Amino acid sequence: MILPGAGSSAGFVARAFGPALRAAGYALVTPPPEPGPGVVEAALRALDEAAATYPGVRLVGGVSLGAHLAARWAVGHPDLDGVLLALPAWTGAPGVVAAATAASAGTIDRLGTDGALAAAGAAVPWVAAELAAAWPAYGDRLAASLRAAAAAPGPTVAELASLRVPAGLVAFADDPLHPHAVAREWAAALPRAALRTLHLADAAPDPAILGATALAALTEARTTPAR
Repeated sequence: MILPGAGSSAGFVARAFGPALRAAGYALVTPPPEPGPGVVEAALRALDEAAATYPGVRLVGGVSLGAHLAARWAVGHPDLDGVLLALPAWTGAPGVVAAATAASAGTIDRLGTDGALAAAGAAVPWVAAELAAAWPAYGDRLAASLRAAAAAPGPTVAELASLRVPAGLVAFADDPLHPHAVAREWAAALPRAALRTLHLADAAPDPAILGATALAALTEARTTPAR
């Protein structure tokens, strides 16, 4: 089960992770976000419900906020085969990157969804296209969803250190909203982890490279002795 990031969609997760997981023999489950101030709690409930509905759940993971929540949830589920963690944005208490997410919510309040998309569109075209596809589904709860994400703590170093299952991480070297340094910190804290690095341009032709790279990192982590 793979959770989407803040302001993202189950559709993006399906495109990014579905091909590699299917090729490896897994069936992907990804819940659509429940927009609003309870978006974080809803995602955690979805993990609990998936574990109850599909007793054979072997992998959990997520993108950005989804990675934060999946890592924290996995600490209490040591029977998993592994975790797939893409683009972690912060460790522990929210900081500068979280403040940027909250600022996006303020932009939406001022300009509306279309105006905020226009303001963000000049940076990375494929990311802008994904936001343009995902944000309208949040309706008037988009800003509240982003604020809730910005206020949610990531896993602490201690929590990561207690996660005993193998972890495959992937991060972009040039993404200021998901700093590579955070992914390195997670990889150093996790007892069995491997980190693979991409550039934002690598995902422009096909976001499936994200899931394939995360799964390759997990395969590597499985051969790594626990620290």
